[in-house]
Amino acid sequence: MGGGGHTGRVRIRSGVSAVLLLSVVTGLTACTTAIAGSPTSSGSVVSHTDPNAPGGIDPSFVKNTDGGEIDRLAAAVLADVKSYWSETFPKTFGGQWKDLTGGYYSVDTTDPNAPAPPCVDKATDVEGNAFYCPTADVMAWDRAALLPVLKERFGEAAVMLVLAHEMGHAVQRRAGLTIEQQRADPAKYPTILIEAQADCYAGSFVRWVADDNATYLQIATDRLDSALESLITFRDPIGTQQTDAGAHGDAFDRVSAFQDGFDSGAKLCAGMSMDNRTFTQTGFINAADAQSGGNLEFNQMLNSITPKLNAYFSGLVTRRGGQWKEPSLSPTEARPNCTNADQGPVAYCPDATKIDFDTKTELPGIHTKIGDYATGTLLASRFAVAALTDLRKPTEGSNSQHDLVCLAGSFTGSLLNLDQQYLSPGDLDEAIQVLLTYDYAARDIKGKFIPTGFERVRAFRKGVVDGDKSCGLD
Repeated sequence: MGGGGHTGRVRIRSGVSAVLLLSVVTGLTACTTAIAGSPTSSGSVVSHTDPNAPGGIDPSFVKNTDGGEIDRLAAAVLADVKSYWSETFPKTFGGQWKDLTGGYYSVDTTDPNAPAPPCVDKATDVEGNAFYCPTADVMAWDRAALLPVLKERFGEAAVMLVLAHEMGHAVQRRAGLTIEQQRADPAKYPTILIEAQADCYAGSFVRWVADDNATYLQIATDRLDSALESLITFRDPIGTQQTDAGAHGDAFDRVSAFQDGFDSGAKLCAGMSMDNRTFTQTGFINAADAQSGGNLEFNQMLNSITPKLNAYFSGLVTRRGGQWKEPSLSPTEARPNCTNADQGPVAYCPDATKIDFDTKTELPGIHTKIGDYATGTLLASRFAVAALTDLRKPTEGSNSQHDLVCLAGSFTGSLLNLDQQYLSPGDLDEAIQVLLTYDYAARDIKGKFIPTGFERVRAFRKGVVDGDKSCGLD
């Protein structure tokens, strides 16, 4: 939060300068490229954006608007967000919702002569950003280098999420949180908590839209994947400490807050505090970890994680009265097909009690593109198939698909709880990204899978937070 009283400024890769923002987004294009096993739907979530059509949105309440497509989209989002809080604020906080007194500002950052919104000196100060400014009670966004880029890369759902997040900061002020309180007690109100709460409020709003309550917006379940993909780009740089001034959270923290709001509503968000919220963001373990960016080479990762996977799942099976049969790792230069079904680049082969994995193309490619814990997550899901097999639990069907991802999450949670020196900053983010981008971790023994990344992430988070007892084994 700067000297002008800004809060909730949205930046892709929080901490990079606005000047660098567009190139950063462009560099992430590959993360949303349609590939095998990934969600591909990121189309329209908004109807009635033509102000000349019956029921169309009139964007004239937006100050400095050009009346174009992006501002009509923003106006449609804001109209529904305001309706949501008019309905939800009294039930959550007991008072009436009050609209922003300073209004909403669209900024053309490509025009050096464009008028600047309140709280900044010039229009270019908003480049690549959206923010809520409590001192003036205004919201502003860059209609040239932020919203169009988000829409192109992730679909309209990303614009919905960003503006709903900023309104979440306005909600915080109306609920009684002041700048003075934040400054006087930063341990109680760290930035990471403030941002998580705004993400949570955004999730509660998106659920309201998904339940078909909105006038202008509509969103199908598969479009939520694009929203979460965009949220990953708003994470802090890898290695940021959660106690750092301005920390917004890693991807796991931000996605968790959004999904909690989506699942449980605004009252849960309102009750979030440092006493009941655990954040996973950490700094690098040591200089070597920082130098490697927290990533091991492919073979190093296999050698490092395999004993931990075996020990964890052996204990899990034994505690439940089963007999663990340790699967051997079997490298292959072709896509595994030991069950005559496509489990992806890593496959559990029950007849031979082994795990085949591709060492030539796809798995090493995922490892390089996303990071080492993408490999770890996929391997954990196949060890989970072995565990279900040894416990004589179903290894096919929708329930088992959720169990596999949940168990991969519970293994990951065990590393957080018991061996904090193992997971590096960014590992949980890599798990989130591989779950959103690929369905492989959720593939059962017949190759069937959970179709949406949103639901795969939800199952994984359940395992991380609640452990294996939440994974349908008992």
